[in-house]
Amino acid sequence: MAEDSACAGHCETTGRKSHHSESTKKNLVTRLNRIEGQIRGIKGLIEKDTYCDDVITQIAATQAALNSVAKMLLEGHMKTCIVERIQEGDSEVVDELLVTIQKLMKK
Repeated sequence: MAEDSACAGHCETTGRKSHHSESTKKNLVTRLNRIEGQIRGIKGLIEKDTYCDDVITQIAATQAALNSVAKMLLEGHMKTCIVERIQEGDSEVVDELLVTIQKLMKK
């Protein structure tokens, strides 16, 4: 992943904000808009009594797309925020990262 896709600048530990570049934000929002459309499509399939297997296939595709967004965010977070905090001597960030990864792995 390119540098501009990671958190740009400092990831604040106070206020818990990330600072993504404009191109990264645009990429993430575009992906999320596509996912939003997929969810609307799934709702439509259910309303039209579409065969269950077809609906489940669309749900799986949507989950994969969401996982892709999460991976992008996690990679940027690890390459910037986590590295910065470790360099500053904040070892608690490792425990926070482990909790975050556990949340992603529950899926």
